[in-house]
Amino acid sequence: MSLNDTPRSARIHIALFGKRNAGKSSIINALTGQDIAIVSEIKGTTTDPVYKAIEILPIGPCVLIDTAGIDDLGKLGELRIKKTMEVLNITDVALVAIDATVGITEDDFYIIDKIKEKKIPIIIILNKNDLINLSQEEIDRLEKELNVPVVAISALKNQGIKELKKKIIDLIPDNEAKFRLVGDLINPGDFVVLVTPIDKAAPKGRLILPQQQTIRDILESDAIAIVTKEYELKETLENLGKKPKLVITDSQAFLKVAADTPKDIPLTSFSILFARYNGDLEELVKGAKAIENLKDGDKVLIAEGCTHHRQSDDIGTVKIPRWIRQRTGKKLDFEFASGVSFTEDVKKYSLIVHCGACMLNRSGMLNRISTAKAFNVPIVNYGVLIAYVQGIFERALEPFPLAKMIWEDEDLDF
Repeated sequence: MSLNDTPRSARIHIALFGKRNAGKSSIINALTGQDIAIVSEIKGTTTDPVYKAIEILPIGPCVLIDTAGIDDLGKLGELRIKKTMEVLNITDVALVAIDATVGITEDDFYIIDKIKEKKIPIIIILNKNDLINLSQEEIDRLEKELNVPVVAISALKNQGIKELKKKIIDLIPDNEAKFRLVGDLINPGDFVVLVTPIDKAAPKGRLILPQQQTIRDILESDAIAIVTKEYELKETLENLGKKPKLVITDSQAFLKVAADTPKDIPLTSFSILFARYNGDLEELVKGAKAIENLKDGDKVLIAEGCTHHRQSDDIGTVKIPRWIRQRTGKKLDFEFASGVSFTEDVKKYSLIVHCGACMLNRSGMLNRISTAKAFNVPIVNYGVLIAYVQGIFERALEPFPLAKMIWEDEDLDF
């Protein structure tokens, strides 16, 4: 993967929902100008959600998600609908496709209500309008009735697609300035040292995604990225000739890096940066406090946003459970989840420990945090937890005053 590629997690996720044969796949093809989705008159052509990373001018890098029909039938249909509903958890903009010749049905109202409940920006698409030719008055009336944007199109004849794109653009929040990995912590000309261990878990021939994205953000901030390994950090700092603005390390090298980095140089981790960028750092810091409240027999969920080949000393299934047991001295029951599916029974856990979420988009990670919060289940991420159990938590939070203030709040408890 090159630095010029936009990872899926950093792309706007636009998902299409609707009944079978409402024209979802045709709409994707019309939006992209390519035949990337299978179109058929046979109901149920799309079974599982289909993800397509693509550039849509003038929107930019997006992920288009084609989903199974919300009116699918039978046992398999129920499973497909369940997968479709899971897509809501990672959706930035929801498009609901409706067959204009049929009108809005109970199934359509159901998915519209679910989208509204999650406060996801939504557009109603009245497809196949070439067959019915709705008046603007009818469209305006429906828009007022539903209180959401409505657009009439014909995906088959490429009518109304420009207007649809414009409505999508209008709904996409401008988060570029608000959500930066590191750019708001540094100034042009600053040196930033990145400590990137090269071990057997590192992908051969390339850096892992958090490291790539952090380097890119540093360069876009007109600052200077200096990359080194943990055992060469001390020599790197001595030969630098200028104090770096920040040292960022892989969480697993925290202790070694903290020992070799002078106290007057701010230090944090890639995972803590992602906790802020892709989630809610303050809420995850609160979760760290709950570690000391764990009791024998408590269930702890270790959740990851992707699936990967696990090593013998895997961070999620081996190291973190060991560190938590050593810190608490308790006999705990650890369970594990990975990929798009999270958990259907959040309330049974006393703590959720989540990965850095570099493969999840912000909407996906925030949904998991809010789900945990709704059941008053503390949630923490790998980097925050590792800094805590290794005794360097306050130092790792120095670049983030609000998060540090929350940590120092003696009244905060679960």
